[in-house]
Amino acid sequence: MIVVRSLRELDLPRHGTVGLVPTMGALHGGHAALLAAARPACDVLVASLFVNPAQFSEPSDLAAYPHDFERDAAFAAEHGVDVLFAPPAEEMYPPGFATWVDPAGAAEGLESAHRPGHFRGVATVCLKLFNIVRPQIAWFGRKDAQQVAVVRQLVRDLNLPIEIRAVDTVRDADGLALSSRNARLSADERERARAIPRALEARDAAGARAVLEASGLEPDYVEVADLDGPTLVVAARVGATRLIDNVPLPEGERR
Repeated sequence: MIVVRSLRELDLPRHGTVGLVPTMGALHGGHAALLAAARPACDVLVASLFVNPAQFSEPSDLAAYPHDFERDAAFAAEHGVDVLFAPPAEEMYPPGFATWVDPAGAAEGLESAHRPGHFRGVATVCLKLFNIVRPQIAWFGRKDAQQVAVVRQLVRDLNLPIEIRAVDTVRDADGLALSSRNARLSADERERARAIPRALEARDAAGARAVLEASGLEPDYVEVADLDGPTLVVAARVGATRLIDNVPLPEGERR
């Protein structure tokens, strides 16, 4: 595996299929699923590792995000990555940077209502990564269903020559969706967080909210949204940790 730490050093072959798995590090089984889906489809598999400051609305959340480059690099190599692209923030957002992608549509409501500017940061960094790496295919996880919808909208609206593929949410044995944030949970908080996947089993917003509130969790939102089809989406804080999750619904279950 080649590790590239600067935009100037990135020189990818242009034969065959170049694939991209964008990440912010803290790699786990969910990322392993993305890389496993991507590897057979790519002649060159690139994983980006960039903790994007522009998508954090709370400085404390950015400060708490885990950083372990050596561990992440070993993980990427073990899972078949050819090129690990890990640029510094000052190259992605150099002095004087003033051009942003500010999406509407799929970016409105839900996460945007609770994390102002989040999808502006997501859309901008994704467009930059797509322009820098120039992949034909990029993979994202369905756990961030609104993000997937926003990225697909970005690609469609700006006529980018990229196929976006989504990989199903990976869950631990207790049903909790894999996330770097899970490491912040105490044992008691982890037990309480299990109410989130249980809530999704209700398959409707009212039932899901009732499960969360009965477990002592106050959700930021519980809604059915059109995110590449009807999707029950949940965001709730467990102690100081904010978790999101979702489940796609058949068209007949839109409630």
